[in-house]
Amino acid sequence: MSEILALGVSHKTAPLDLRERLSLTEGRAVAALRELTEAATITEAAAISTCNRTELYLVVSDPVEAESEALGVLTRKAGTRPTELLGHLYSLRGIDAARHLLRVTAGLDSMIVGELVEGATGPLLNRLFRGALAAGGRARAETAIGERGVSIPSVAVEVAQRALGDLAERKVLMIGAGATAELVAQALVSRGVETVFVANRHHDRALGLAQRFDGEAIRFENMPEQLREVDLVVSTTNSPHHIIERDGLEQVMAEREARPLLLIDIAVPRDIEPECREVGAVSVYDIDDVQQIVERNAGTREAEATRAERIIETELDRFQKWLASLEVVPTITALREHGDEVVRRVTAENENRWENLGEADRARMELMAKAIASRILHEPTRRIRRAAGHDDAYQYVSALRELFGLDVETEVESEADAAGKVTELRPGQG
Repeated sequence: MSEILALGVSHKTAPLDLRERLSLTEGRAVAALRELTEAATITEAAAISTCNRTELYLVVSDPVEAESEALGVLTRKAGTRPTELLGHLYSLRGIDAARHLLRVTAGLDSMIVGELVEGATGPLLNRLFRGALAAGGRARAETAIGERGVSIPSVAVEVAQRALGDLAERKVLMIGAGATAELVAQALVSRGVETVFVANRHHDRALGLAQRFDGEAIRFENMPEQLREVDLVVSTTNSPHHIIERDGLEQVMAEREARPLLLIDIAVPRDIEPECREVGAVSVYDIDDVQQIVERNAGTREAEATRAERIIETELDRFQKWLASLEVVPTITALREHGDEVVRRVTAENENRWENLGEADRARMELMAKAIASRILHEPTRRIRRAAGHDDAYQYVSALRELFGLDVETEVESEADAAGKVTELRPGQG
């Protein structure tokens, strides 16, 4: 029997330096998921890796062994020892893992809406993530859970305004052009910022973001020149390496003649070397500095969180019913195949009795025999589907298997897989 397992760290359980080492940037995520799905006990895998969390979602046959495999992959990618994760790593199973994902996606257990999901998924995780995205969309549309003041981008801009005052006359350099950068740009423009420069390793993406906000795209190699001119830098990339380092920043600040520079780094791993704090006239805020304000602001949204929880529980109930249906689907499949086999066998046994029949008549007779078998099995099929998810479902399954002599222990057909029968939940199916 397959089970969902979630394993990870977040801003609530682990310090920033540990989250940096466990962060799964694009290349590392692909390699980690490939390694995970090669394990005998793991059939599906997905990863969430953002500024505030790294989480693995797995479909497993043996949770204990799979957790050990996943822990090994994480520690190898991070270059750390398993003992360093003690007290920081959380592990959730079954419906608790599903509920956690829905809460993350809805923003109830997340500092930023819009998580990066990559995976070697199959029917179960595909269905779970679809439900999570739907619940998250409803929570943000039907409640004020995602209003300004409780997300990383909006609070980063709030920090800038506290430090610099009116932002309307300030020049800003955005490093990165992804979804988080766009949210930051929206918040900046709403506060009156008119001069925005966007730098990104992929210049076309920088152009796209800059055009949406009447800014100017600059090439990555021209960043030092812009650093001499701007008042604020907000960095949001997914780079595994520091983009701004102390030595280079010292040269820039020497040319600025001690004019203050504010750096806000909401990337994990950090884009700005921590030692930049030691450079004169430079102020640096990282993701955990911003988090403290997020958590203070979040205390005012309890009523909205309660409404969002109800949405989550509705979607969770829908997912549980879908899971329960998988318990009866193998029996339904086997029952239908049994009926088809009876038709084939009886037809073959009586082959010599209608040797004078034409091909058209023979085909019509076989279709009629299949239709009779289908009609006979329709009511048992309907009743067992209706029983899915109820306590007495196993009684229906056991009775049908016993009465019809079905052997369905190894057959699984997922309704999420429109292509047909899935005997094993292999990565990439669904």
